Amino acid sequence: MGIFSSIKDAIFGHKDDTAATPAVPSGQATGIAPGRSEPVDVEAALEAKAADSKQDLNWRSSIVDLMKLVGIDSSLTNRKALAQELGYTGDLDGSAEMNIWLHKATMRELEKNGGRVPAAMLD
Repeated sequence: MGIFSSIKDAIFGHKDDTAATPAVPSGQATGIAPGRSEPVDVEAALEAKAADSKQDLNWRSSIVDLMKLVGIDSSLTNRKALAQELGYTGDLDGSAEMNIWLHKATMRELEKNGGRVPAAMLD
């Protein structure tokens, strides 16, 4: 399982029972997370996690804080792996440019996988 899958599962909740998931023809996105009848409100799910967190994390714009919030090691090694998974083509040096790109790309992927993400987090 990749870093993105770990982030997605932490936000959407992991569902082992895929038998109840309706079949969708290959290449057709439903905009709804597998096993759910409605899109997952990513912002609400993360706000709930933030309310339970003892740390003040800037998860709305920081990939490092987002990863910390969902319980994933935010080391440069893991951010490099996430960048490669999501198709980042710049230097894998942990720069602000890379981290900003990673946050936006992660949010876009969450939306593609059945999440409802505020437009401000996608731009």
